[in-house]
Amino acid sequence: MSASSNWLAILFFFIFISLTLAITWWAARRTKTTAHFYAAGHGISGFQNGLALAGDYMSAASFLGIAGLVALNGFDGLIYSTGWLVGWPIILFLIAEPLRNLGKYTFADVVAYRLNQKPVRIAAVIGTMSVVLTYLIAQMVGAGTLIKLLFDLDYTVAVVIVGCVMMTYVLFGGMIATTWVQIIKAGLLLGGAFAMALLVLSKFGFNPASLFAKAAEAYGGKVLEPGTKVVTGAWDAVSLGLALMFGTAGLPHILMRFYTVPDARQARQSVVWATVWIGSFYLITFILGFGAMVLVTPDVILKAGGGGNMAAPLLANALGGPALFGFICAVAFATILAVVAGLTLSGAAALSHDFWVSTVKGGKATEDEQLLVARIASVILGVCAILLGIVFQGQNVAYMVGLTFSIAASANFPALMLAIFWRRLTTAGAVSSILFGAIGTLLLIYLGPTIQVDLLKNDPVWLAQQWWSFPLKNPCIVTMSLAFAVGIVVSLLKPEPTSEQAFAEMERRAMTGSTGLAANPAE
Repeated sequence: MSASSNWLAILFFFIFISLTLAITWWAARRTKTTAHFYAAGHGISGFQNGLALAGDYMSAASFLGIAGLVALNGFDGLIYSTGWLVGWPIILFLIAEPLRNLGKYTFADVVAYRLNQKPVRIAAVIGTMSVVLTYLIAQMVGAGTLIKLLFDLDYTVAVVIVGCVMMTYVLFGGMIATTWVQIIKAGLLLGGAFAMALLVLSKFGFNPASLFAKAAEAYGGKVLEPGTKVVTGAWDAVSLGLALMFGTAGLPHILMRFYTVPDARQARQSVVWATVWIGSFYLITFILGFGAMVLVTPDVILKAGGGGNMAAPLLANALGGPALFGFICAVAFATILAVVAGLTLSGAAALSHDFWVSTVKGGKATEDEQLLVARIASVILGVCAILLGIVFQGQNVAYMVGLTFSIAASANFPALMLAIFWRRLTTAGAVSSILFGAIGTLLLIYLGPTIQVDLLKNDPVWLAQQWWSFPLKNPCIVTMSLAFAVGIVVSLLKPEPTSEQAFAEMERRAMTGSTGLAANPAE
């Protein structure tokens, strides 16, 4: 990379940092209560929240990871974008409205609505933190690799810098700052990706078929076939697809965004707009991935490090030289920073609202105390994100996020669905489902090829011979099914009459929103 390209990239980088810090300063003056810190005072419109949702969702995995997977593996890499996109109708038709009508700040508000508060919230914190910390790995790895390429810094130093900037956003600006950073980032990302896609297609007569034909000519027809590299077995493909589809409806930082709008109607509009932006973006990543394969080549992408994560920035340099490279690097950094801020905020909400305020203090903490605990939790999560980013250096970010979605689909989604739609769910059933989903998924990921082979570098043949090994890279098909089953069986074995009696009131509020923002009866 030339010196001029680095200087232009650094210039764009500092322009973005200055802009977002100004937003943080503006937001800090308006963040006076926990409602402002967690939910932006419920004052974000459906259109704005749709852009912010898209910004939260179009993460490093979407922009850097999918482009890299397609560039290195061809059509096979698109299973991630397909799976992520089809999760949004589930949120639109099943989740958005009940969540907004029943909750306050976190998805645990909904699960615990008619149950015994403390055990459910403690379990929900475990589920939330499992998702947040594993998702942070992917974002920090992408950020560290990008800043290393941009500034020629040591990877560890780059990760520390990213962590510190992110903590600044969350500590001082809360959800208001995070939302507007997401909106700006989504606009920049959509604009930059669209411009790159047009430049790629311009080299092939604006005919995508010519681009794909060139890729097949250079690297063989296998690059246009599914099931060749990224997913090599039918069960792995099904399991990954389930994780990406249902995990979307279990992501804490996505669910938390529905509390920023004033009512359920705006929540539904948020999902519609988010689906439009995200669907458009994933179509573009298809072009970018194959464009990088043909115009940059996989060898060059691999030499840049990061498991293929630098495909999009390298493509930008090939298409538009230093100026476009600098802009895309800044956009990629904005993408990562905004998502990391949203993740940290959702983790802080779980630790402070669900654990400290609702469990330890019994809902009697003052506003100042709640804000202090939330900010302390943000610092703790920031430090954890830095450490995890260092440990998992070199992993492809889309692949890592796929595992995160498996945890979300197994730990959070079953309990949320059962709480909203099944009258006979009990406290013991909800707690069992969440804990089994979170712990079981983490255990099977550890016993599977992802950790044992990709991270610990054990021999695959040796692993297959071990009695304790798990054959699938993504365990969602097993863990999500069993999490539903565990929640149902435990609830049937240990009935809870009070929970059944409260279901009618909960259902009325969930579906009609007749009382507006319903407070939890236990708060």
